[in-house]
Amino acid sequence: MSFEPNYNLDYDRRELKDKIIRISVKVILWLIVIGAAIFAAWAITEYCIEKTNMTGNSMEPALEDGNMILINRLSYRKEDPERFDVIVFNISGKEHDYYGIRRVIGLPGEKVQIKDGYVYINDELLAEENAVEPMQVYGLAENPIYLDDDEFFVLGDNRNDSLDSRYTGMGNVPRESIIGKAWIRLDGLALISGLNKKEE
Repeated sequence: MSFEPNYNLDYDRRELKDKIIRISVKVILWLIVIGAAIFAAWAITEYCIEKTNMTGNSMEPALEDGNMILINRLSYRKEDPERFDVIVFNISGKEHDYYGIRRVIGLPGEKVQIKDGYVYINDELLAEENAVEPMQVYGLAENPIYLDDDEFFVLGDNRNDSLDSRYTGMGNVPRESIIGKAWIRLDGLALISGLNKKEE
């Protein structure tokens, strides 16, 4: 009696092995894709863009209580905020539920004072770019405020109903507390930098 190899069995084994390899490769590729997507989402929220809500009416009419906004976290990685930028910052190092959103008025190294309802920078009247009312309460800025090399003086656009650098509850904003630039208002989609500008 002669023995003949079962070629069909060998073929079936090879086919099963190839199928397992193909499935394994697909699973590994999917895991890589999912891992990359999770990493990309983490990197975007950690370093690029973050969503938060405006709390209170300090920035009316540009931003109202509850408005959802996107923060551009890359804006100030290599550059400092400029005057009239709307910035997002941590208040006393608290979590994002306690972000402050205000407009930069005084820059590091400047002298800021409020007189006759208006802001003076280094003893010169500030030409405001935004539509704001004369201030009735001057707070700390009734006397000259000298900003350190890493401090910013911020005000809300709603000058007569805003907790901002005029008050000890907020004070000057240290550079290290700034999260990024208030970029886009999602409610009634608009670039925040273009909101509440004075009419020419």
